Amino acid sequence: MVYNRTGYAPWSLTREAGVQSATVDGTIEVPQYIQPTLDTGFVDDKGNWKGTKSSDEVFRGITVGEAIPNSGTFLFPDTNDFPSINMQGFSSIFIAIKTSSGGAAVLEAVRGPDTVPFANLTPVNAGKTLKGNVDPAQETLENIFADSAESLTANVWDIFIIQNRLADQRNLQFKVTNTNMGSVTLEAGFMRLV
Repeated sequence: MVYNRTGYAPWSLTREAGVQSATVDGTIEVPQYIQPTLDTGFVDDKGNWKGTKSSDEVFRGITVGEAIPNSGTFLFPDTNDFPSINMQGFSSIFIAIKTSSGGAAVLEAVRGPDTVPFANLTPVNAGKTLKGNVDPAQETLENIFADSAESLTANVWDIFIIQNRLADQRNLQFKVTNTNMGSVTLEAGFMRLV
């Protein structure tokens, strides 16, 4: 509720006739209401708008690799819309993999294609395993994410979550290595989380 009082102007005929005006009464009304706010981003020091990220709602960059032989590799995402993954502003990621035959696969985070710049640098060393010091106290670089073989079930989506290890990476792809599945069709996609 908004409470406003009005008064007579000092030069009005009403005031000249002697009628007093009370623009403020003995109590002050304080508006009390809840007003929602929405934080959609900010303007950086260069004057550029930086929108606030939100988690993906669906899996993206779904890529199909056909006839991947035993010990063969498959990179994803590899689509026109998603040649790689930009994790800037995201902390975690879901990975979904579907295979035409049961078995196992190795999942590894690698640098994306050399056609996608990393900030202002191009070409990048495409397909190279991502390395870093995940623990700030660590003095040597290690593989940021290189999983051992994961068991996969035929014709269903197996979904895995990777928390915090790949936060803010740019030009990221995943390399899936077929282990003991014979020749298979693999499908894979991702969903990022803030």
